[in-house]
Amino acid sequence: MRAAVVGASGFIGSHLVDGLLTEGYRVRALARHLPGMISAEAQANPALSLQPLDMTDRLGLEQALAGVDLVVHLASGSLPHSSNRNPQDDVGVNLLGALNLLEASRSAGVQRLLVVSSGGTVYGIPQQVPIPEDHPTDPLCSYGITKLAIEKYVALYRQLHGLDGLVLRLANPYGERQRLDASQGVVPVFLGRALRFEPLEIWGDGSTVRDFLHISDVVSALLAACRYEGPERLFNIGSGTGLSLRELVELLEHELDRSLEVHYQEGRSFDVPTNVLCIDRANRCLGWKPKVTTVEGLQRFHQSLISH
Repeated sequence: MRAAVVGASGFIGSHLVDGLLTEGYRVRALARHLPGMISAEAQANPALSLQPLDMTDRLGLEQALAGVDLVVHLASGSLPHSSNRNPQDDVGVNLLGALNLLEASRSAGVQRLLVVSSGGTVYGIPQQVPIPEDHPTDPLCSYGITKLAIEKYVALYRQLHGLDGLVLRLANPYGERQRLDASQGVVPVFLGRALRFEPLEIWGDGSTVRDFLHISDVVSALLAACRYEGPERLFNIGSGTGLSLRELVELLEHELDRSLEVHYQEGRSFDVPTNVLCIDRANRCLGWKPKVTTVEGLQRFHQSLISH
């Protein structure tokens, strides 16, 4: 099988490249800036080819996907918390980029397209927890609206052109290789600040509940979706359990064996109070469930930083 990973140089993409190579795929890594976070081991593997590519380049995308059986779309050019400041950019980069990819996949005769969506933003304020896939979708940020629009186009291309698109709504991924200086992902931000002996900043009172998933479990879910033969086309991928930000701070204090200073700021309008995904469908259909506890995941992440 030949697979193309769009956004291969990033945190999730680089880990997925490792996973696909281990499973015996021939992999094309597509991204604007390569090799990025792709491991030296993967780069040395003859089954991997690196191809610098911009999502706005439709023709380049089509050429890059020639002969590919499976495409995984992970590229994203904006963040949830900044998307409301510039929705035009969000639509221009993410939605039009995804449409280019859909069109290129159709033209190139790709058999399956896996699109990673945002389980944390597409649902908005939950009416029930854990949140099932058929829950209403009322995003509070442009990022979530764009992700939802991409999901709808995936369904449209399946209807119109028979392109087999699967959508995975992902919780908050964290783990090794994640940048501590980036502004996305509360786990790397908190861990980075803690390791630099800086105070942690929490918007609100710390009761906000999130669903955190270790990167190894993210990759195993993506690989299970690559193999999946059943009728479902939408899956929540999360830990199945929630953790408040205060509890996350306690776990980090336990891991670092010291207390951490926390500054509480006024809550933000686009932060939903609780987000925990129901993962029964993924468990039932993909035979997938997360294996790494948050305690173990934080330990692995921390150790990977110390050992470098």
